[in-house]
Amino acid sequence: MPAQHSGFTYSAADEDKRRGVRRMKATATGLLLAVAAVYALATWARTAGAGGWAGYVAAAAEAGMVGALADWFAVTALFRRPMGLPIPHTAIIPTKKDQLGQSLGDFVGENFLSGDVVRVRLRAVGIGSRLAAWLAQPAHADRVTAELATALRGALRVLRDSDVQAVVGEAITRRADAAEVAPGIGAMLEKVVADGGHRKVVDLVCVRAHDWLVLHSDSVMAAVAGGAPGWTPRFVDRKVGERVYKELLRFATEMRDMPEHPARAAVDRFLADFAHDLQTDEDTRARVERLKAEVLGRGEVQDIIASAWSSVRAMIVAAAEDERSELRLRTRASILSLGARMTADERLRAKVDGWLEDAAVYVVTTYRDEITSLITDTVAGWDAEQTSRKIEAHIGRDLQFIRINGTVVGALAGLLIYTASGLLGA
Repeated sequence: MPAQHSGFTYSAADEDKRRGVRRMKATATGLLLAVAAVYALATWARTAGAGGWAGYVAAAAEAGMVGALADWFAVTALFRRPMGLPIPHTAIIPTKKDQLGQSLGDFVGENFLSGDVVRVRLRAVGIGSRLAAWLAQPAHADRVTAELATALRGALRVLRDSDVQAVVGEAITRRADAAEVAPGIGAMLEKVVADGGHRKVVDLVCVRAHDWLVLHSDSVMAAVAGGAPGWTPRFVDRKVGERVYKELLRFATEMRDMPEHPARAAVDRFLADFAHDLQTDEDTRARVERLKAEVLGRGEVQDIIASAWSSVRAMIVAAAEDERSELRLRTRASILSLGARMTADERLRAKVDGWLEDAAVYVVTTYRDEITSLITDTVAGWDAEQTSRKIEAHIGRDLQFIRINGTVVGALAGLLIYTASGLLGA
């Protein structure tokens, strides 16, 4: 089972590497024992009078042992205390783990997370050119469109309707409260009247009024008769009602059929004067503002404003899910157009590169401490023993070559020194 400490895992692969390290340790130790055996035999041969060659061999073997032992001590001191002895400056990785993590974080921050390094690296990569070529391909545009649609659907579904409705309602109400609507309405009405755009509405009102009078003649005459004094005879009331009804019907018919009817001109003057008052008359503008406040304050209006979000959200989600929707088709076309424009326009690519460089530099300079603290905090959370084992598993095999090289180089150096000493002594 892999050992795990504070998010740090010692895996089966690490254990395989440790077995390789142990094999190399055995090789380096075997070489040390072989050199020691050669030294013992050469020393015995020299004392037995075997000749001068025994001295050279003994000197080389002796220096090889010294080199092997020195390098063994140096390599072992990185991960543990040699022979368990409390020698200063040993077991460096377990005891200095946190300091090493801090140094690593500082090194990364100074040499990889500096603004100049990031800017130069991004400029050399040429992200703008690569992005342009990538976006210009239809398959990639389809992929980006699909990913954007997925992200949009996810964002809309995560948002709570009540929260968004409250924000939308508050924003619309606050904006409506802050803006005076009367001048804008007056300017719009003035233009509508000047262009004659209101006449179709007047035509519709006249037609509907005439049709209503025709359909409700009895109700009109009854209402007129019912408002007469009690002392008048009933037949007189009916005659008055009929007369009033006929006059109203005649007036409505003339209004309907005569575009130049004086009453229509009066409506035009009324609307023009009202549009002017909406823009210039303080009393009229104040009344409109009070009416606006009353309308916005009604619960029904607030419910309509709040419920608008649900309709908009459902419409956007449906469009995002439909591959043939206008939203997705336009998004895809825009992505392809952007890729083509960036491919052809060097200035646009330079702008994109500049934006990306500025964004990356801002991130690394603003959040450099947070990024490097991720390194230092992660290392600080590792178990010291497991950290040492893991590092040794990854680099220990190469370190054992140091022991082997130390044995060989030491032997050569000892042979050279012994030879030079013999020559100088002669």
